[in-house]
Amino acid sequence: MHHLFFTLLIISALGCKADPKDDPIINEPPPVLPVEVWTTSGDQLNLLYKKTIDFATGKDDRFQTLEIFPDQTFQPIEGFGFTLTGGSAMLLHQMGATERAALLQEFFGKNDNSIGVSYLRVSIGASDLDPVVFSYDDLPAGQTDPDLQQFNLSRDTLHLIPVLKEILAINPEIKLMGSPWSAPVWMKSNGSSIGGNLKPQYFGVYAQYFVKYIQAYQALGIKIDAVTPQNEPQHGGNNPSMVMSAFQQADFIKNHLGPAFQAAGISTKIIIWDHNCDNPGYPIEILDDPAAKPFVHGSAFHMYAGDAGALSTVHNAHPDKALYFTEQWTGSNGSFDGDLKWHIKNIIIGTMRNWSRVALEWNLANDPDFGPHTPGGCTQCKGAVTINGSTATKNVSFYIIAQVSKFVPPGSVRLGSTASTQLPNVAFRTPEGKTVLVVLNERTDLQTFNINAGEKWITASLQGGTVGTFVW
Repeated sequence: MHHLFFTLLIISALGCKADPKDDPIINEPPPVLPVEVWTTSGDQLNLLYKKTIDFATGKDDRFQTLEIFPDQTFQPIEGFGFTLTGGSAMLLHQMGATERAALLQEFFGKNDNSIGVSYLRVSIGASDLDPVVFSYDDLPAGQTDPDLQQFNLSRDTLHLIPVLKEILAINPEIKLMGSPWSAPVWMKSNGSSIGGNLKPQYFGVYAQYFVKYIQAYQALGIKIDAVTPQNEPQHGGNNPSMVMSAFQQADFIKNHLGPAFQAAGISTKIIIWDHNCDNPGYPIEILDDPAAKPFVHGSAFHMYAGDAGALSTVHNAHPDKALYFTEQWTGSNGSFDGDLKWHIKNIIIGTMRNWSRVALEWNLANDPDFGPHTPGGCTQCKGAVTINGSTATKNVSFYIIAQVSKFVPPGSVRLGSTASTQLPNVAFRTPEGKTVLVVLNERTDLQTFNINAGEKWITASLQGGTVGTFVW
């Protein structure tokens, strides 16, 4: 009898079902327990997979403990998301209306089937992931337009603005950051979309170009929350691109852009640098300028060089200024497993533990050939989704962002938590008072651990190469 009972227990544990007539309990849904656990694994067996677990009765001494310190609060969170490049917008806009509406709802909605993306970066004029290079004031060679009489939103009206309006209808609170890859070529020292500097005589004109951009978008009901004066100002090899030294950026901000915004009554934030973590000296040089600093809201970073500690270097030098992480790409040659682990560890956990208010992956969408892009633009940039006609296939950066955007809305605050090399993690408190802990198991084997937050204990396990988001 005991053997039979034990065998039935094993069958039950393995998920084998008896006839429902014999055991009506078997058809009842599993109990919903107080802790949600959402996991994505490098082997893709779990993709934003949800289960619920109960609190533990106490600490299990066999396992390490991740402590959350609810009284230690750090930076407020403004959002998580992507850059909606011109190419991404074009691919979205060319989908069937029904398919596009469903996909945008999945990205930007706030329901159970959405990932709650809350922040987008857009390019001011073309980025290298537009099908063509353009600005808002393109002229025949040899002509100039110092009064910006030819200014117009040109190609943005084709795809970007219609898609942004659909996104804003889903989430009117989404924040937008605008970044230019280049000024109009007639303002530049080399007359080219690639490299070159902004000519000093056009600093004031270019400031008005930003004013017109913000006002033109505002007239369409689209608020630009923040701008950076230049995307990657130390990278002049992209198409388009423009080089700007820290001295030039400080001059542009204190003598032109800041006063122009003030005179026009524009509250859009000015965020400096917008380039790699290997040069914190650039934003610090600008913030050390007492005439430039009052106009600057914060500094933005990418991580194609350096590490997230650069954000804390700038924070320690100027703790009154905000920090943002605005771009990191996944590429056509990357692996799901490798990209998931590296980006969760560095871009999500790393930047958040170093004062960032935002974490953005690079482009939202690409086509099957990793286009569109400009001549000389990125040929390997993999979007959060690959769009082929009206079909969208999710890629790794969709899940990198989803593991945090779905659970940590704007207005959340980062909490202190154990700094663990074995289990990198970051904790938040949401405006609704929920606690969220993102944990990465970088190893190949299963790791079991305790989570302690005040009075409550959780015993949890993560398979190797898996990120887990715990919500309670």
